Amino acid sequence: MSDWIDVGAVDDVPALGARVVQAPGSDIAVFKADDGTLLALRDRCPHKGGPLSQGIVHGHSVTCPLHDWVISLESGESQGADHGCAHKIPLRINGTRILVAASALLPKAA
Repeated sequence: MSDWIDVGAVDDVPALGARVVQAPGSDIAVFKADDGTLLALRDRCPHKGGPLSQGIVHGHSVTCPLHDWVISLESGESQGADHGCAHKIPLRINGTRILVAASALLPKAA
């Protein structure tokens, strides 16, 4: 198995938006920050599991649509007074294609 899996084109992710990649256990959200940087997290807010892919992207952060927690797209850490972390997914770009770490697409161990 390759260490990296192609999950789509860079242009598939809208500016200041996200694209969801189906994965066992918990989907992955690939975000495009305001400067065009692509970053990926598990699509679950650490607070109550809200879909981060449906949140508002600003700078290199996303605001959860359920309870307004702000999550760093670079680290997955919640910002401000909130405490928690969304799992960061290794991502790289190969030309115009988005690749994520193959291990991120495997079912989570119980």
